[in-house]
Amino acid sequence: MKHITFLAFFFLLFVTGFCQTNLTKRQLKTITVSGNGYERGFQHGQQMKKEISELMILWKKDLEQNLHIPADTFIHNFLSATDFIPSIKKYTPDILDEVRGIAKGADQPFNDMLAFQLVDEYWVYQDKLSNDTIHHHCSDIGVPAMNGRPAYVSQNMDLGVWMDGYQIILHIQKHGNTPEQYILSCAGLVALTGINENGIGVCVNTLMQLQASNDGLPVAFVIRGLLEKKNKKEVLQFIQTTKHASGQNYTIGTVDSVYDFEASAHKVVRLYPDASGIVYHTNHPVVNNDIKPWYQDYYQKYLAGTTQNRNSEIRFATLKKRANETTDKSDMFIKATLRSKDDSNNPVCRTHLSSKKGFTFGSVILTLSNKRIMQVTAGPPDESEYQTFSFDKH
Repeated sequence: MKHITFLAFFFLLFVTGFCQTNLTKRQLKTITVSGNGYERGFQHGQQMKKEISELMILWKKDLEQNLHIPADTFIHNFLSATDFIPSIKKYTPDILDEVRGIAKGADQPFNDMLAFQLVDEYWVYQDKLSNDTIHHHCSDIGVPAMNGRPAYVSQNMDLGVWMDGYQIILHIQKHGNTPEQYILSCAGLVALTGINENGIGVCVNTLMQLQASNDGLPVAFVIRGLLEKKNKKEVLQFIQTTKHASGQNYTIGTVDSVYDFEASAHKVVRLYPDASGIVYHTNHPVVNNDIKPWYQDYYQKYLAGTTQNRNSEIRFATLKKRANETTDKSDMFIKATLRSKDDSNNPVCRTHLSSKKGFTFGSVILTLSNKRIMQVTAGPPDESEYQTFSFDKH
């Protein structure tokens, strides 16, 4: 009996140790840039020149596999059919200069680098060719400051598997009116999600069902525009008055408060927290009815509660269930939720499998009150420990 007990104890230690070693600390490449927009971009492009060159090849290969036309033809047609530069110049001219700098520093054509920034926008363009929401899988959680705990906004950012290995932290140093920032991105891209020194954090989800605009402000530039702001008033004015290019959910934290907005071409609608006090979102509109014609029938069924079986709705239900089952609204609760696979076919955390098109590219938890930090993983959070980046003055 003692022998059996010893073996059982040894087996438990082995399994525990094995599980812990699976959580390896995958290193993120961190690039620090400073100066005005063009200078920041040029530094980014130079530091990541090799990686950007590799990504351009992978990106174009992915476009061709999905669209069955030459990538350069798609990029030309896409940019010819849209007119985003006037809005970018109006709202975020410094970030347009940054893209020009990346292109120059990486020795890439400007049009290629511009199109590469427009992730959601070229998805919208593809959607016009074939209505499809199944490839969009991000999950967000926002927790306002409560019970002595700080405010958080957090996200699993799910993207194509071809992007794995190119995760970076873009560290932007303070310069003039530009605050210090930490941004999760990939080589060559201006932003996916991030936090600034003023306690402003932004996470996003694609809402392909919402109406889009060919001349609004693209998502990556909205994110960077928000991260340029100093306070809640500026943030709320920017998100609610900007003309948006793509249907998108923005989970935004401002020091102690958290907001959730569903933005489309014609309106921006706030989603309020439920009884848990938490906001959470996936990839279908909940409160914004500015939807595309192809989604009308399904949307009516969704409102009637007669269908709850799509990936986004299942993940949304997971977030809701977990938010309302616990009083612990700490970052430990958030980590457990972002690592969850409650429904194995529709998990919040998506493993990188060669047989699948998408995976969790990175996971972020942004702490906005008191000590402002970014906790982030490269890849799925159940495979990596969170690494921490903090601001010196907080």
